[in-house]
Amino acid sequence: MTLPEGNPEMNSAEVTGPDEVVWHPEATEGPIASPAFDEVTRQRAKEIIARYPQSRSALLPMLHLVQSVENHVSQAGIRFCSEMLEITTAEVSAVATFYTMYKRNPCGEHLVSVCTNTLCAAMGGDAIYARLQDKLGSEGRPLGHEETAGEPGTPGSITLEHAECLAACDLAPVIQVNYEYFDNQSVDSAEELVDALRRGEKPHPTRGAPLTDLRTVELELAGFHPDLAAVAEGPSIAPETVRGAVLADERGWTAPARPAEHPALPPLPEAKP
Repeated sequence: MTLPEGNPEMNSAEVTGPDEVVWHPEATEGPIASPAFDEVTRQRAKEIIARYPQSRSALLPMLHLVQSVENHVSQAGIRFCSEMLEITTAEVSAVATFYTMYKRNPCGEHLVSVCTNTLCAAMGGDAIYARLQDKLGSEGRPLGHEETAGEPGTPGSITLEHAECLAACDLAPVIQVNYEYFDNQSVDSAEELVDALRRGEKPHPTRGAPLTDLRTVELELAGFHPDLAAVAEGPSIAPETVRGAVLADERGWTAPARPAEHPALPPLPEAKP
């Protein structure tokens, strides 16, 4: 197997067998040389790792920590996690590319997620997403999935994505901004929300904590809360979500009592030869 030239990530690896690659972090520019991963970030990484019996279990919050610093997961961020957790860059990359919450390109100040799963789509989610694509795109070219309007990281910049499900079907259609909910949206209200974000405003979500920026949220997801009091503000549920429980209480409805003995399960069918 021949490693391609001109790729420091690959040229710093040694192929020892058909399926095994050994990573040599000293062979390329490592995270220590990157100003993004300063001593504060390294100390936070150590705090994350200390929470787990096995250090590799800390990879998910470590990737959120990387995003709080870089606004995405870069190759330098992957090397940083690899070094701190003493695992290969291939193992880090496998996780970073599996979960859609880890972004491989720099994001805007805000991440706007539009639910386009079945119920939200039927209630207007597809129309909302299409309107925001046109609004945030350039003339003749709608903004694509996970593309950014404005210079990434600058005030008012927005990364747009369609989400498969935001787990709020009772409040469809929904949008998240930096993972905070804006429920019962319409095309017009979604457009007004994006306009406010681009002006530098931070509209209060329908429920949950006050709106911040994506980097702050990523730091919170890593387990560090600069303003813990603010995180606890705001309602965490909506009336629609608990309507069934309220009706049951008002009308005296209760679940059937659990039987003292469960009936025996039928035998499993025999496996066919």
